[in-house]
Amino acid sequence: MPAGQKLKSLRNRRHITVREVEQASRRIADAKGDKRFCISNGWLAQLENGDSEPSIWKLFSLSVVYRADLLDLLRLYNIDVNDKEKYNTVAEPCGTQLLCQNGNGHDLSKVSLAQNQSLTSLKPRNGDTCAAHILYGHLGLTDVTMYPMIRPGALLKIDTRQTKLVAGAWRNEYERPIYFIELRNAYACGWCELQGNQLLMIPHPSSPASVRRFVYPKEAEVVGRVVGYSTDCVDVHAGS
Repeated sequence: MPAGQKLKSLRNRRHITVREVEQASRRIADAKGDKRFCISNGWLAQLENGDSEPSIWKLFSLSVVYRADLLDLLRLYNIDVNDKEKYNTVAEPCGTQLLCQNGNGHDLSKVSLAQNQSLTSLKPRNGDTCAAHILYGHLGLTDVTMYPMIRPGALLKIDTRQTKLVAGAWRNEYERPIYFIELRNAYACGWCELQGNQLLMIPHPSSPASVRRFVYPKEAEVVGRVVGYSTDCVDVHAGS
């Protein structure tokens, strides 16, 4: 059903006329001291017929008059505020970022289709007591710190209980802990070392990236250890 018809059904459910809506909205506009909240009966008729679209001010008035949730009215016009996380990596695909948290109210189904496919192998199994401590991150399309071991665009599984940087010797690169780091205005992922109050972000030997230094913990904070990742085996994002 078109959005205008749904709004009309809400009005009919309240048993009020378009003129009564105008009068009620005028009182809201007067109380607000802002005429943008006022809805004329002629404009409302156009809206219900699909010949117009509401502004946020008029939609607010309709939510009051119809006793409807404003967020539900926004969804009539394909605006769902809960979709914010879903489009984070669409708006900023080059930046490494957290996607969502399993067990803290976020809906993993709201990430993109490609990321959802990767989540299949990364989600905790049934009975996994660590589920509440798991975060998911997206490696930005320009982040080559761990290339080619973890390629840009990879989905990362992060255990937030493991925030202490482990020093020691490792038999191979796969045993060496990888950490997800929160910076001042960004995120990063890679091997890490502490030298005094300096946190060093160590790139993979084959990566073109250089070692980065941050004042710890002022400029860098450990979100957790990367305990799983889904990455391509070829550079599918090359030239993106």
